[in-house]
This record gives sequence, C-alpha cells and structure tokens, in this order.
Amino acid sequence: MNIPVINRSHHPLPAYATELSAGLDLRANLSEPISIEPMQRVLVPTGLFMALPKGVEAQVRPRSGLALKRGITVLNSPGTIDADYRGEICVILINLSNETFTINDGERIAQLVIARHEHADWQLTDTLDETERAAGGFGHSGI
Repeated sequence: MNIPVINRSHHPLPAYATELSAGLDLRANLSEPISIEPMQRVLVPTGLFMALPKGVEAQVRPRSGLALKRGITVLNSPGTIDADYRGEICVILINLSNETFTINDGERIAQLVIARHEHADWQLTDTLDETERAAGGFGHSGI
C-alpha cells in the first residue's frame, strides 16, 4: 500500500525492523530533550504527516521495551489516526514508573500499525442470535 508522507524531521521514515514486523517505529522529533516525571503525560512530535487511503487507519501503539524496562507507554493505546487527518503525527506518552525518563531526539517512542477497517451499518432489531457465551462478561470464558 502506498501512503503519501511528508517528513519534516531529520530522521529516516519509519521502517519495519524485520520482514514479518507489523509495526513501524516512530521517532521523536525534538529540538531539545523532554523529561517526563512519574505519572506525567506529554505530547511528542514526530515531524511526520501522511494521507491514509479511505478504509485505512494507523494505530499508534506502545513499544514493548519502553513499557517493560522504563514504564513508558502510549496513554490512549492504541491511538487511532483517521484517513482524513492531515496534521502532524504526535504520540501521547505517560511515565508509569517512579523515575524521571528523558526522551531524546530520534529516540524510538512508539509503533505505527497500518490497518484496514470497515464502517458499520446499524440494523435495529429486538433480538440477537443465541451463542454459547450469551451475556457472559469479563472473565466468563475461563482461565
């Protein structure tokens, strides 16, 4: 899939780390480092702008290494970028650790996953088909 992109950062375009990777790494585009205090949230620019095709979204997801090792995650995970958005791609990060974390220019801060989606056409009804699970909620399907 070809996606028009403007790169106003001085970093390379996001790329897949391996042939089977689902996500592309997003990098911080900063004029100076940003320190995130414990429980603080920040909006981190990437310098990237794109035009997704109709029926496609981009999902901004945490990087597992940052989450596990540093307690840094994407706050609205996954963040959705709609096909009609033309602004800069920015990432909302939060520091869930007990230590200040500093983001440097060019640091990989999140992943971007490109995904197709459908629009729903609601069909109002009075009944739904029966399933084995029925109305069973969280944890209903077992351990």
